[in-house]
Amino acid sequence: MAKLYVFNPEHDLALAANLSNFTAPHAGRQLRHDLGYLPALWAGDDDLILVDDVETAVRAYGRLRAKVGGTPKKFINASQLANEDITDVEPWGWDLALRAFLKRKGVDAVPNEEQIDVIRDLSHRKHAIDLLRQLQQPGCIGTSCCADTIFEIRDELKCHGKVVVKAPWSSSGRGVRFLTAAFDDYQERWIKNIVKSQGCVVVEPYYNKVKDFGMEFVSDGNGQVTYLGLSLFHTKNGAYTGNLIATEEDKQELISSYIPAELLTEVREKICQYMGQKLKDRYRGPFGVDMMLVSTADKDGFLLHPCVEINLRRTMGHVALAIQPFADGFTRVMRIEYTDKYKMHVVKR
Repeated sequence: MAKLYVFNPEHDLALAANLSNFTAPHAGRQLRHDLGYLPALWAGDDDLILVDDVETAVRAYGRLRAKVGGTPKKFINASQLANEDITDVEPWGWDLALRAFLKRKGVDAVPNEEQIDVIRDLSHRKHAIDLLRQLQQPGCIGTSCCADTIFEIRDELKCHGKVVVKAPWSSSGRGVRFLTAAFDDYQERWIKNIVKSQGCVVVEPYYNKVKDFGMEFVSDGNGQVTYLGLSLFHTKNGAYTGNLIATEEDKQELISSYIPAELLTEVREKICQYMGQKLKDRYRGPFGVDMMLVSTADKDGFLLHPCVEINLRRTMGHVALAIQPFADGFTRVMRIEYTDKYKMHVVKR
């Protein structure tokens, strides 16, 4: 009996495609190949981690262990799966493509297609709209809606001047467009294509963002959601670049220099309560809620946008939380960098 961990970073794209025979773009396949060892940071010593190349994974994890600590882990490739008695699988995220792949390789401990349909529906951005409404209180900002016509988007533009339009299912940096009143034919075609393939787009005002961050959680599937910690991350052109490695106290202190600490606590408790009920009997596993700090219109203060996204999967914030803060008191940054291949570095800030 063994538990299998899988890093499938192409998950968001696979969820959007909703195909059993989905082929990820080259960048997604390379990210999985190069960083497939990442679950070693949170897997148990007797668990298995699926990688493309065992030798490469052992070397890469060894280099990371030398910096952040940890114990040796067991890596296997796809051809070895049929020889193992796998009774549980914990991927980055569940989708039809991963389910079909594991079934072909002899792994039966996977959700059925109906369960994956439920996970896909819960991953739709309409649920982030619902949570955002629940979290509104003094000190918070944020509104968002679904639209399926160009007229609705033009109405939102009249109200807000500049808007962000998102596909209901998409990965970070993809499936997002920033529109002003003068949006062109290309953007209009993009919107119509998303509406045709996914049913609608999500429209929200453009906010003057000061800082990205998030909260990481885990659902037990029985109505209980547990808060795991803050995630202070960096993005470039909408794509993830790195995370801060620091104690929870240090991260809270950083955020509370912008907004009251009590507001963070209230939002966290509301998320645990609301998502506990939302995910009961429907989803067991990690998830994250992306947030941002926004400067007020007069540039004289800050507001919390408490739900920019819900990521119903493991996130890089969970990865950062799996790395213990360093005893020397210095904060570190966990970075994903690409040269000829993807590498993860943990360096002094």
